[in-house]
Amino acid sequence: MPEKRVVLKNCGIIDPEDIVSYIANDGFNALDKVLKEMAPAEVIEEINDSGLRGRGGAGFPTGLKWGFASKAEGDEKYVICNADEGEVGTFKDRYTLEGDPFTPIEAIAIASYAVGASKAYIYLRAEYHHLFDLLEGAIKQAGERGFLERSGFAVDIEIYEGAGAYICGEETALIESIEGKRGDSRPRPPFPPSEGLWGKPTIVSNLETLMNVPRIILEGAEWFSRMGTEQSKGTKVFSVSGDVGKPGVYELLMGSSLRELVEGLALAENTKMVQVGGASGRIVPYENMDTSLSFETVLGAGGVIVFNESRDVIEMVRKNAEFFEEESCGKCFPCREGTKRMSEILTRFSQGNGSKRELEFLEDLSETMMLTSLCGLGQAAPNSVVDTLKYYRGEYEARIQEARTPTVVVS
Repeated sequence: MPEKRVVLKNCGIIDPEDIVSYIANDGFNALDKVLKEMAPAEVIEEINDSGLRGRGGAGFPTGLKWGFASKAEGDEKYVICNADEGEVGTFKDRYTLEGDPFTPIEAIAIASYAVGASKAYIYLRAEYHHLFDLLEGAIKQAGERGFLERSGFAVDIEIYEGAGAYICGEETALIESIEGKRGDSRPRPPFPPSEGLWGKPTIVSNLETLMNVPRIILEGAEWFSRMGTEQSKGTKVFSVSGDVGKPGVYELLMGSSLRELVEGLALAENTKMVQVGGASGRIVPYENMDTSLSFETVLGAGGVIVFNESRDVIEMVRKNAEFFEEESCGKCFPCREGTKRMSEILTRFSQGNGSKRELEFLEDLSETMMLTSLCGLGQAAPNSVVDTLKYYRGEYEARIQEARTPTVVVS
């Protein structure tokens, strides 16, 4: 199946430094339509009817989130575009912003109008500092053309750069960061749409989510909802890396098979397994390569990492655990201690010193972290452990056998 470009439709087509080329490709027509023809409630209804769900991994219905914020009490509200993209193996947002910095601005303006916000932020990953001037220039051009301030509507968009913390991809930690605090997750409830940035109603939407908004407004909710599956509408952007012949960024209809992406587009061969969703994603063994990519099955934030037959399963999982131990904010006990213990056990297995008892402990620890961690980092950190124990348990047991086998020295 060929790519279906909705989010990436302007990438490689427009000049990302010149708003004129964006306007020539229907740029800001959706915002014009919204401001001239639609009430805020009608905008939210259109997004809700489209079936658009958050592309950051959780998949929460976008229209529902906007509706909560619009109904929340308070004259001061905020919209935040999450362009932190700290997930391992994910680089789709970088590609998107490099090719089209204008669509996010138009989408932020539409979202701000819909929920009644006059201030918005683009939370930019620290490693994407090279995109700061491009985005700033796009915001400036949109302001000079009068797109961000009309009769009865105005929004001020500011770029806020993160400091490189993985945890700040989680919406409440991101909010803490913008407030100038350490990027730790907040207990929920309250949820951001009712009490977010500085205690005010706040919408935090992933960059890819927002990229769909202008097209939905122009083409209609029915157009968007015809694409994809029953519960996963539209398209999904993936960044594919690892053991592939053609790594890169691809956009496919929701429900397309993993095989189409990995073998058909990225040209993978001799695949052993694929991790869908970055380091926190699920492991799909080769025999399940025909699995569809959707919220109903396996999806994540869009990072797809391919491992061929030469790869060591346990070493891959150990590196994941090491990463999560490093990136845990340490606020909650299950994640702080769980990631450390997990890393220690997997290191022993990697060195051939694991035990059967520790296999059972890994399973219990994973379940506890998934059920009791404060945020998605701790809840998702055990995913690769759980899945490899399910599909590649023999490799763990082989390490135990190796540790038990005595070395015979022949003189």
